[in-house]
Formats: sequence, structure tokens, C-alpha cells
Amino acid sequence: MVKLDRVPPRSPYDDLVHPRTVRKPTPQVEAERDLVVEDPSSGFVGAVVRCEKDVVHLEDRFGRVRAYPLGPGFWVDGRPVVLVRPKPQAPTAPARSASGSTYVAGARARVARGGRVYVEGKHDAELVEKVWGHDLRIEGVVVEPLHGVDDLSAIVRDFRPASGRRLGVLVDHLVRGSKESRIAAGVTGEHVLVVGHPFVDIWQAVKPSVVGIRAWPTVPKGQPWKEGVCRALGWEDDTGHVWAQRILARVRAWTDLEPALIGRVEELIDFVTVTP
Repeated sequence: MVKLDRVPPRSPYDDLVHPRTVRKPTPQVEAERDLVVEDPSSGFVGAVVRCEKDVVHLEDRFGRVRAYPLGPGFWVDGRPVVLVRPKPQAPTAPARSASGSTYVAGARARVARGGRVYVEGKHDAELVEKVWGHDLRIEGVVVEPLHGVDDLSAIVRDFRPASGRRLGVLVDHLVRGSKESRIAAGVTGEHVLVVGHPFVDIWQAVKPSVVGIRAWPTVPKGQPWKEGVCRALGWEDDTGHVWAQRILARVRAWTDLEPALIGRVEELIDFVTVTP
């Protein structure tokens, strides 16, 4: 007779595994804007300023920007993570537009009016479009860059302002006694309104806190203002990149701008949309 070995009964502890043998997967974290991330290999700590297809850009408190490939090797809140691209969010219609006016969802742009608003340069036009773009399309107002005020008299003459065809002009650094103020006075009339803000450049109309600085630096006379600002703040020497990525990209609404600009832009929109 063959004697079989007895199988011992199962114990509730048979399935226990030593905790050191179980590794939890490293959590994935979306590289959303302003997320503070550390690269432990270099000690660089910065906030996410933008995320591309496979690259994340981090900016430290000194304004230095470094690019890293997305993936493992980062820490967030002192713990290792895998950085991944943020998931696209479904657009939602805000109750208010960037200018603070009522957002009209699904509204078609109005046919352009005869009136126009001119601003002094490309950056001015881009800022006005970003904050007041919804209002301008609803009202049918076109904004165009002026590229300086020296030819303003000829532009007004060629435009031929009239009732229902008003012209509004926004001028940088319009101060009493300046060349710009004399040119503005020579063209202002019933159907032309020229207003100005006190800032040397439209960059200054963005609140310093929005771009992460305490104040806009003072640039000595005779030096290009934008280039001087970039040098003083240690920013890139590409003013187009600085404007697009460090300044305009951080403007979300009218509350990010100085009141001296807000009032002038809205004054011009009101002026050119007056019904004759």
C-alpha cells in the first residue's frame, strides 16, 4: 500500500508578501502651467511655463528657463513622478469675456463698421485683441497697427473720417509738449479721437506681478527700451519671444492690465461705435 504525504491545511498567512517585494508604480502627473517641479539630478527647481509634444519648460525664481523631456526622473512635493502632457480640456463658454463684458456664446462676428481703431504697433494690437477681441467682433470694430505716429496726418487724410466712419487712435507715451501730442492735436476732431497712455511701451501696461517681477525696470534715455528691459531682468535677447511667452501669454483678462490702458481702449471702442 502506497502511503501518500498529507498536504497541510492552508493558512491565512500563506498569501502574504514581504512589503519590500511590492513596488507601487510611480504616479503620473500632468505638466500643467505653474506646477512646481524639481529635477533631482541637477537640483533645478522651476514652475512649468509651457509644455510641448515631448518637452516641458521650467522657469526658476530667477527667470531662467530649462527644457526637459517629459517622462520619469522628476520630483513634485518631494516625491518621484512621471511628467506627462496635460489632457486637452473641453472648452467651456465663460460668463464674462476677457474684458469683463458679458460673453455672447455662439454669436457671429458683426460685419465690420466703417470706423477703425489704430494702435501704435503690433504688440499693442495683439494685446487689445487678446483682451477685447470678443467685444470687437460683436461690435464689428477692426483694430490695425499704426507703426508710429509720424504719418498719422496722412493716414487720417486718406481714411476720410465722417459720420459713421469714425477713427480712434491709441498712442504710446502721449505726454504734454511731446512731438506725439502736437501731431495728435493736429488731427483730433469731431470724427477723430486720439488718446494715449503714459507708458513708454505697451509692455508696461501689463501689471508687473502678472509677469513675475516687482516693477518694470528704468531704462536710461538713449537706449532701446525693450532691449534694456530684457538686459535688466536677465531675459532672452529676443524681444518677440519675450513678448509672446513671458508677457502676452500670461495675460488672462482686463484685471491683468493697468487702469490707464483699460480706460483708453474702452473710450476708443465707444467712440467708433456711436450710432450716427
